Amino acid sequence: MRHLATPLRVGPVTLPNRLVLPAHLTNYAVDGAFTERHAAYYAARAAGGAGLVVTEEVSTDPADRPYEKLVHGHDPAVLPGMRRVVDAVHAHGVPVVAQVNHNGGQSDSLHTRTPVLAPSPVPDPLFREVPREATAADLARLVAGYADVAARCAAAGFDGVEVQAAQSSLVRQFLSGATNRRTDRYGGPLEHRARFLVEVLAAVREALGPGRALGVRLADEEGGGGGTTLAEAVATAGLVAGLVDYVSTTVGVATATLDRVVPPMTTPPGYARPVSAAVRAAVGVPVVGVGRFLTPAQAERALADGDCDLVGAVRAQIADPEFAAKALGGRAGEVRRCLGCNQDCVGRVGRNLPLGCVANPRAGREAPLPVPRRRRRVLVVGGGPAGLRAAATAAARGHAVTVWEQAPCTGGAVRLAASAPGRDGLRPLVDDLAAECARAGVTVRTGVRATARAVLAAAPDAVVLATGARPARPAWAGGSGLVVDVREVLAGAVAPDGDVLVVDDLGTAAATSVAELLAGRGCTVEVVTAALVVGQDLGLTLDRPAWERRAVALGIRRTTERLVTAVDGRTVRLLHHPTGATEERTVDRVVAVTPPRADDALWAALRDSGLEVHRVGDCLAPRRAGDATRDGDRAGLAV
Repeated sequence: MRHLATPLRVGPVTLPNRLVLPAHLTNYAVDGAFTERHAAYYAARAAGGAGLVVTEEVSTDPADRPYEKLVHGHDPAVLPGMRRVVDAVHAHGVPVVAQVNHNGGQSDSLHTRTPVLAPSPVPDPLFREVPREATAADLARLVAGYADVAARCAAAGFDGVEVQAAQSSLVRQFLSGATNRRTDRYGGPLEHRARFLVEVLAAVREALGPGRALGVRLADEEGGGGGTTLAEAVATAGLVAGLVDYVSTTVGVATATLDRVVPPMTTPPGYARPVSAAVRAAVGVPVVGVGRFLTPAQAERALADGDCDLVGAVRAQIADPEFAAKALGGRAGEVRRCLGCNQDCVGRVGRNLPLGCVANPRAGREAPLPVPRRRRRVLVVGGGPAGLRAAATAAARGHAVTVWEQAPCTGGAVRLAASAPGRDGLRPLVDDLAAECARAGVTVRTGVRATARAVLAAAPDAVVLATGARPARPAWAGGSGLVVDVREVLAGAVAPDGDVLVVDDLGTAAATSVAELLAGRGCTVEVVTAALVVGQDLGLTLDRPAWERRAVALGIRRTTERLVTAVDGRTVRLLHHPTGATEERTVDRVVAVTPPRADDALWAALRDSGLEVHRVGDCLAPRRAGDATRDGDRAGLAV
């Protein structure tokens, strides 16, 4: 990792290595201020070896509030929280930069009850609110706001400021021809559209004073709709290179093309390297490249190939705060890999919840593992993500842990789900957990069917049950042999052919991925759901745009707002619930993607045994992988 380990001077600031934690929303703010949770979160990544930490955005204007948990950089009351974050990161010898921003028209008036401001009255496709066009007086006030917040960041001890001109930003909206329709000195040719950015950078530079770095994050390719192209972004970078100490790159827009900003697991690692390479060729300051870097080797390759001077990795360092330290310490193989699932990072933040991580259930809850009063013998029944996480956490605390797994290998339902098209990114969850268990000294026994008698005979001090869930036949299926569960198809126990109806009652990737699997085998596939869209939750994880494209290419029919009411022979009866109209389909097979049932028979047999018993994951209640790892971690802390 020679390139990754090399220090770099960025303006007046020296970075110890080339790995950056870029700005990203955590939803940890309380009353508009940085919190202890922020400080612990950023400090963990600094302790884990990041060369530069960039905080989430701080707002430069009281009238800008696109979401509830925005940090109010314009409010002097934010200063103590800023200092808390700075001190926590500096304690590990790592520079920290604050990102400053105004979201402009990518917002609405829900919180402020005043019109949103933008270069032109062009509504954002997500918020759909027509903005008020900014006047010259507005712009002068906004530039002063940026300077005021930059001065506050300097007073807090930040090593610099990064001006956001990407993803969700008023500055980006000025740069983009799609949102800037002005005819005054701030509109028209690129040099004019960039004027607001130049004014902001000049004001921020003066407010920062000497000894602090100034960076800019540019939207280098918006992704269509008449927005900024790569050529325009490169030209913009050239215009401002003399005003900044570094340029951070990104692709996509946080509302219209968010799946390009934080792409799902079907997007290949390093997908945005050509963007940073093009910018780097045009400027003489360090360039941060991003683009779903999952492993230290991928980051090292981007640097070695000259595509960037610094590598930005957000989700990789959410999943493993020690990503950099492991890479630089010769332990790259121990890195806990990001899945690209977007379930607990993008998905939670999108629902106004605190940032989390499926692979790292302690993300946002950074604290040392508590030392137990005595070493205990812990038996974990079930080697899926819940059981393996419980085992790894308990063993890391010093307990003697044994895992019994009924199948020939560990992994549980996640390993099966990872066999479906486009879902192989899930496999590192269970592979990395198994490796973590091995390093912690966990004894894993596969091919073991646990019974209450066997558990009692083993005489453990504590038992963690992670026995998962089993398919539950839906009532409408009756006794029909036409209906099979999605697990049977993925496991290869049943191989449907001909016309197949997939019933999506979960809204997850289970239905969409099995539909792809069958369509790829030549089946004629229709997915039916009672919801408004097939695979409803794919919107939260940003999988929907790519799934829709693949579905069209494979000829998969998507039918919404229909309930299956009965199966009679080869006939499936459907109810269009908004109107009460009925329909029928004649098919060769029905694949049910419906709620399973907790496999809790062992729990029922042991709960009155006097043993200390914990249930985790689907054995407790069938939910998602993130719930399983959180349950497992809690149990590992409780035993």
